[in-house]
Amino acid sequence: MSFDVLIKGGWVLDGTGAPAFRADVGITGDRIAAVGRLTGAEAATVIDASGRHVMPGLIDCHAHGDALVFDPEVQLAALRQGVTTFVLGQDGLSFAPASTPETFAYATRYFAAVNGTHPSADGPLSVRELLAGYDRATALNTAYLLPHGTIRYDVMGAAERAASPGERAEMLARVERGLSEGAVGLSTGLEYAPGRYADAEEIAALCAPLGGLPYVTHMRGYGALAGTGMAEVTDIARRSGAAVHVSHYHGPASTLLPLVDEARLDGLDVTFDTYPYLRGSTILAMVALPSWIPAADTDRALELLESEPVDWDPALWRRITFSHVPGAEWAEGLSLPVAAAKAGVEPGEFCRRILIDTRLEAGCVTARPDEGPEGEESVRAILRHPGHTGGSDGIYVGGHPHPRGYGAFARMLGRHVRETGDWTLEEAAVHLASHPARRFGLAGRGLIRPGQAADVLVLDSGTVSDRATYAAPRTLATGVDDVLVSGVPVLAGGELTGATPGRALRP
Repeated sequence: MSFDVLIKGGWVLDGTGAPAFRADVGITGDRIAAVGRLTGAEAATVIDASGRHVMPGLIDCHAHGDALVFDPEVQLAALRQGVTTFVLGQDGLSFAPASTPETFAYATRYFAAVNGTHPSADGPLSVRELLAGYDRATALNTAYLLPHGTIRYDVMGAAERAASPGERAEMLARVERGLSEGAVGLSTGLEYAPGRYADAEEIAALCAPLGGLPYVTHMRGYGALAGTGMAEVTDIARRSGAAVHVSHYHGPASTLLPLVDEARLDGLDVTFDTYPYLRGSTILAMVALPSWIPAADTDRALELLESEPVDWDPALWRRITFSHVPGAEWAEGLSLPVAAAKAGVEPGEFCRRILIDTRLEAGCVTARPDEGPEGEESVRAILRHPGHTGGSDGIYVGGHPHPRGYGAFARMLGRHVRETGDWTLEEAAVHLASHPARRFGLAGRGLIRPGQAADVLVLDSGTVSDRATYAAPRTLATGVDDVLVSGVPVLAGGELTGATPGRALRP
């Protein structure tokens, strides 16, 4: 027997939830060719996995690598955790489909602190063109959700109202085209502009053509408002018949999990992703701007910030740490009160100045109200739920990002398997690989078996750990040194090989 790559002597976690078994894995081309005792087999590349586990490549169900997936530092951060696929187009805002330069510019500018600036694309941009740009240009696979906010802006601009029947028809045509070009679902960001102005009727209409692919939503409320958010989610699911997937589902488990269970008992197909941290991260404008300032109209928002008094909520100040402040990088990593004191102004005035000077581009890490001992127990309970899939919500923009992009999956494989016992390794392979592959229609991925795509990692289960912290967020994880994407080694000895076999995945 001869293979291109042979992974020898490891304990295979095949992604089905079955117990690990000792086996070799032979890879030919971009596919797994054989799994078993491959005695006498030869290969151009041999990886000794003795004492380690062999798993299907992990799928990050919520990543903001839309622009930065091309960055080798981001690829290394993901691969060192065993992540081989990013699901992009999250929270209703990304680069395509944009039929005008204005739409592309809006999506880029409004979410610059989240998605970054695309290194080569410019508007107009179709989903087909965006996916073609990812294909074989990075070490990671990419899958893409149609961003509702971008589509809405393309049709309606910054309008703060319900869509007319004609406008819904125009948006629906863009959804249908995007799906035909390879999108794996539809996303909304109902706390961001302009998605926040849509109602359930509009969103349900756009979900109609999904055909089993998921409607993925940043809900209209989390934590104490999760009941309101989930009521809208289930309303949309009933109206459209779509499968639904809730992004970064966080808050008190005693409130959140019964909402999921009730929906599933009602016959609705509901899943969710979450990350194992108590703090969040987003754009400063979403956290701080009062609702009367039109965030989707940047020029008008800046005009109002310059001319009108703002009744800021001072309870926010201690919750905000700056992650991305172009032009005032010295503030990155500082809490808002500390940065304001350093600048010699009151926190409200400093916040106003930062929003104006960055043209709403600033980003922040935010403490959530549920942070504390109860919050940690809620995180653990939510991870254990069978509807859970792994998502880092990784944001890689700025000098001091949230550590989740560098550590979420390693934290789940280390702390939540080895230390707390929330999962077995077999269960981890389901939550982080096979279940996400099914959810996003990525057939042929998420399992270790012949015929499957050869996205494979070799894991040292005794040492895998996240090392990224809020103080040092860009610290790489440990415990994953060898990773293949489409049969090609992309991480060897813990270092990038320079290969870029990542595919733009289509359902």
